[in-house]
Amino acid sequence: MAVSALAGHSAIQSHVKDFTMQTLIRNSLAVLLIAASTAPATLSAAAQEAPRVHYQEIPEGAYSVVAQVRAKPGKGDMLRAATLPLIDLVRSDPKNLIYFLQEDRAKPGHFIFYEVFASQADFDAHNAMPYVKDWFAKLPELADGGVEVMRMAVLGKPKK
Repeated sequence: MAVSALAGHSAIQSHVKDFTMQTLIRNSLAVLLIAASTAPATLSAAAQEAPRVHYQEIPEGAYSVVAQVRAKPGKGDMLRAATLPLIDLVRSDPKNLIYFLQEDRAKPGHFIFYEVFASQADFDAHNAMPYVKDWFAKLPELADGGVEVMRMAVLGKPKK
C-alpha cells in the first residue's frame, strides 16, 4: 500500500514539474514576444536621439580638420573636463557633419579631434561660436603648446 501511495505521489510530482516547466516556457515566450514587439519603437527612438553619419551626404572636398592638444603635466583631468562638453555642442551645430573627440589610451591627456564641415566657411563659423572661443581661452593654462591642426579635404564622391 505504501509503495502505491509513493508511486501516486511521484506521478503528481512529475505532473507538477511538467506544469511548472510549461508555465515557465509560456511566460518566457510571452516576455520575448513583448520585448520583440517593443524593440522597433525603442530602436526608432534611439535613432532619433543619436543622429547617424550619412556618408552619402558628405560632399567631396568637404572641409575636414584633424587636431590634437596635449595637457600640461597634471592638467589632464582639467583639460578633459573642459573639452568633453564640446561633443554635444559641436554635434548639435547643424553645419557640423562629423565630430569625434578621442583620447590616447597610452597617454591620457592627449586628445585628437576629427571634425568635418561642408566648407571652410562653415568651419570658420564654428570657430567663432562663443563656446569654442571659451574653450580656446582655457588652453594657455591647460594645454602644452596649444592646438596643432591639419586642414584636410575629404576625398571620394558621395554615393546617392
